[in-house]
Parts: sequence; structure tokens; C-alpha cells
Amino acid sequence: MAHMQSVPAQQGNGSMRGYVGGFLLSVVLTAAAFGLVMHCTFPAQTAMIALSILAFVQIVVHLVFFLHIDMSAGQRWNVMALGYTALAALFLIGGTMWVMHNVSMNMMSR
Repeated sequence: MAHMQSVPAQQGNGSMRGYVGGFLLSVVLTAAAFGLVMHCTFPAQTAMIALSILAFVQIVVHLVFFLHIDMSAGQRWNVMALGYTALAALFLIGGTMWVMHNVSMNMMSR
């Protein structure tokens, strides 16, 4: 027991302050998106753009405050894996939308 090494509490983990801050930001962003939809204060296209921006900010908050992904050298592989996943998702979603649009246009002509 006398030879046990003490591990710093903050190594690889976030602090309580960081978790609470991330939680509060998440709640505020979620409430903003919910309020935007419930009160219908913007036209539909503007609301969709605002919701997309709020969703992107929410993703960044979760990545930084809860998953602890940053641009440090130690996180380089995690950031590259995240970038690859995002690129693959964009290809998948974009390709699906393109195919569905083409199918829709080809079915309309008959």
C-alpha cells in the first residue's frame, strides 16, 4: 500500500466546473431551439438555419465539455477520427439526398 502512486484527479477527466458549465450551455441551447420552434417567430427557412446553427454549437459543446476533444497534440488521432466520421456522414447523407432527388425527378416525368 505504501508504494501506490497517486494519480492526479484532473488527468484525462474534466472538472466539476467544466461539466456543470457544459450542462448549463446544453440546457440553454436546447431551450433556445425549443423556444424557436414553439413560438414560430421566424419564417420556416430562417428557423431551419437557426436550428442547424444551434445544433452545430450543441455538438461542439458536447465534444469539448464532455468528450474532452480539443486541438492538442495528444488528441490529434481523435480529431482525425472525428473528421473522418463527419466526412463519411456527409457523403452518406448527401449521396442519399442526391439519389432520392433524382428518383423523385425521374418518377415525376412519367
